[in-house]
Amino acid sequence: MTTPITPPPWLDAALEFCTAKTRHNLATLSGFPERTEGGQWVQIAPDLHGWWVGGHWIGILWLAYAATGDPSLAAAARDWANRLLPRQPDQDDHDLGFLFELGFVLGCQLTGDETLKPPALQAAATLSKRYNPRGQFIQAWGLLDASPELRGRTIMDTMMNLDLLFWASKESGDPRYAEIAAAHARTTLTHHLRVDGSTSHVCDFDPETGAFLKQDTHQGLSATSCWSRGQAWGVYGFADCYRATGDPVFLNTSRRLMEHLWPRLPADLIPFWDFDSPLIPNDVRDSSAASVLASGLLNLASVETDPNLAGIWQSRAISILESLWQNYTSRQTGEASLLLHGTRSKPHNMMDHGLIYGDYYFVEALMRLSKPDLIIS
Repeated sequence: MTTPITPPPWLDAALEFCTAKTRHNLATLSGFPERTEGGQWVQIAPDLHGWWVGGHWIGILWLAYAATGDPSLAAAARDWANRLLPRQPDQDDHDLGFLFELGFVLGCQLTGDETLKPPALQAAATLSKRYNPRGQFIQAWGLLDASPELRGRTIMDTMMNLDLLFWASKESGDPRYAEIAAAHARTTLTHHLRVDGSTSHVCDFDPETGAFLKQDTHQGLSATSCWSRGQAWGVYGFADCYRATGDPVFLNTSRRLMEHLWPRLPADLIPFWDFDSPLIPNDVRDSSAASVLASGLLNLASVETDPNLAGIWQSRAISILESLWQNYTSRQTGEASLLLHGTRSKPHNMMDHGLIYGDYYFVEALMRLSKPDLIIS
C-alpha cells in the first residue's frame, strides 16, 4: 500500500488544460493522430485502423471522461474504438496491447461496460500467436512467416503489451496468456537488461532454435546505448508484470532500471532521447519518455512493497510531471498536442514534435494523482 498522495497545486489546472485541448482535438480530427508537424496533427491513414497509436488517442478520451463525467466523451471514445475492430485478427504486429488495452479494457474499467471485453479478448488471442516457444519471446514486427531477421526480433516496447495478456488470462481463465507474458518478460530481463541496469532497444534471436544472437537498436543511438523511452517502457512494464505475477524479480527489475536512469536525467528531469548521446547537453529531449516514466513511476509506487521507496517513486513522478507542465506543454502555443519536444526517432530524423503517446501517458499520470482509486491498466 502506498501512502496517500497530496495533490500538487497545479494539478487541477493541468487537467483542465488537457481536457480543453482534448475537446478541441475531438472537434477537429478526422483520423487518428500520431505526431505533430507544423503544430498540427499528422493523422494515420484510415486503412491502417489506428496503426500502433490509435489506443493512445482513445485512452485520452476515456480519461477525459473519467476526469469530467461528461458522457459525450465516453460516447466519442466508443466511436473511435470501433475503428480498431478490424485489428482484432491482425497477426502482423505486437502492438495489439497498446490498441486494445487502452481502447477497450480501459473503457470497461472506467464505465463497467462489459461489451468492451470481447474485442480485447480476441486481440489477446491474436497476440499470443506471435509467441516463439523456442526462444520464449513475442515477435515484435512483421508477418509470422517473415524473414528470419524479423521473426527473431524483440523490442523493449513489447513490455507494455504484456498487460493485455495478463488481463485476458484473468478474464478467460486460460493460464496460457499469462504464461506467455511472464516468459517474454523473463526473456527481456535476461537479454535486454545489462549489468549496469541499462537496456537495449532490440534483441535478435534465431527464430528456429531460439538462441540469443545479439543486442541491437532501431530508435536508439546504438546497440550498446540506452534509448530513454525504451528504459521508461521497462520501468512501467516490469511493474505491470510484478502486479500480475507477484514475482519479486520483476519488481526488482523495475527498481534497477530506475536506479540506472535517475542519475542520468538532466536538471529539469526530461531525458535526452538517448542517455548515451555524445551531443548531451546539446541534443534533443524526449518529453514522451518523461511522461511514460512519470506514469510508470506511479504504477511502480502502487505495487512497491517498501513504503520508503514508494514515497520516493511518487515524489519523483510528481517532479517530472511538474517539469512537463511548466516547461513542455503547449498552453502558450497553438500546437495541437499537449506536450512539446517529443522525439519519435532521431535516427529517422523525426524529432521535436508532439506525440500522441507522450500526451496519453501525461494525462494518465495526472489522473493517477487526481483519482488514485481509479483503475487504470
